[in-house]
Amino acid sequence: MEQKNLNRLNELARLAKERALTPEETEERARLRREYLADFRKAFQQQLDSTVIQYDDGIRVPLNAMKKKK
Repeated sequence: MEQKNLNRLNELARLAKERALTPEETEERARLRREYLADFRKAFQQQLDSTVIQYDDGIRVPLNAMKKKK
């Protein structure tokens, strides 16, 4: 998510604490939240995909390979 969109989302959150948002602002906030959560989930999934488990004997197994075993 671009920094300007994140700043706008934070601004709308502050405004919502001070006053009621207009319908346009509410829709914009919802859209920005969806975008933020999609980016967060994508980054988190990439981190999980690159995580490996290393056992005491030195064997390294990617986390996603362990998931496939179950």
